[in-house]
Amino acid sequence: MSIIFRYLIRQIMVSMLAVSGILLLVFMSGRFIKYLADAAEGEIAAGVLFSIMGYRFPGFLELILPLGLFIGILLAYGRMYLESEMTVLYACGVSERQLLGKTLLGALPVMLVVGAMSLYVSPWGMKQVEHIFNEQRKATEFEMLAPGRFQDFTSGDRVTYTEALSDDKRELQGVFIAEYDKDGQGVTLITAESGSQLIDEETGSRFLVLEEGGRFQGAPGRLDYNVTRFEAYGLKIVSGQEGSKELEEGVSTLALWHSEDPEDRALLHWRISLPLIVPIVTLLAVRLSRVNPRQGRFFHLLPAMLVYITYLGLLIVARDALADEKVPEWVGMLWVHALFLALGLWLQFGPAWLNRRRLEREGQQHA
Repeated sequence: MSIIFRYLIRQIMVSMLAVSGILLLVFMSGRFIKYLADAAEGEIAAGVLFSIMGYRFPGFLELILPLGLFIGILLAYGRMYLESEMTVLYACGVSERQLLGKTLLGALPVMLVVGAMSLYVSPWGMKQVEHIFNEQRKATEFEMLAPGRFQDFTSGDRVTYTEALSDDKRELQGVFIAEYDKDGQGVTLITAESGSQLIDEETGSRFLVLEEGGRFQGAPGRLDYNVTRFEAYGLKIVSGQEGSKELEEGVSTLALWHSEDPEDRALLHWRISLPLIVPIVTLLAVRLSRVNPRQGRFFHLLPAMLVYITYLGLLIVARDALADEKVPEWVGMLWVHALFLALGLWLQFGPAWLNRRRLEREGQQHA
């Protein structure tokens, strides 16, 4: 009997890992493209992209694993119903309760992983992302430069371009700088063959020393430009302000526990809810995986996915309602879990109970 249940759990885990891998690839690719666009605009350095994605990985995993397990059970058990393997198991003495119990036991590690990610690992990762973003906000324009690209730096309303840049970012070749005047009426254009970074040892200020170029100052559409040729020209590099923005997801669970802010309490309930999703969707999936061989392998996926989407949507609604103090905290998001737990229990045991009641009434009538 243990061999049979090991086979069942193996089928579920293989399907879950395959589905979760595909979903991770899709969601992380979308987020990576967003960060890549930020790097192209000069808001963050390209070198920190993979660090950010690595720290955000637990946050993706805590959301995808319950869905991957849900779809994995649907696919694995659906195939076994379609190929009559479940019929053979039931004929050999495996009951529906045993199947449900072993499936819930197999889902326990997934629940523990999701709980660890939600309560501890994911907030820690988001805290590291917050630290990276804050470091990027205080980085100088020189450190954010990328060769062959026009970059707009909001600190000085300045657009900078360089054809080549040394690995240590101290030497530039083919420099072009366009900077708007403070009144927004004029513009200053600076071109130079080369440039280098200079640090004032006394003040710590950084300057970009341009060599062999020209400075053109005037208003667009007019001909009275002030043209200056230079052999060397110093330009102060503006440092960004050190960021102090805190990401909500980066707040530790312990801090949320001691907080009295409604939004923090709602986030705490959300983190606790994520591992609770796992056993409930397992209960739902075991019943929803039953498929008639004449209906096709994927026919049951549509109503099952509608149930899951409704479940997750109601959790989001409950979180917003809790943050807005529309529901008492002792209710929190538990009413959503209770609703779908009741649905799962009814789907699993309701038809058999109704059938027994019907047989009892028929027996009493014949008696």
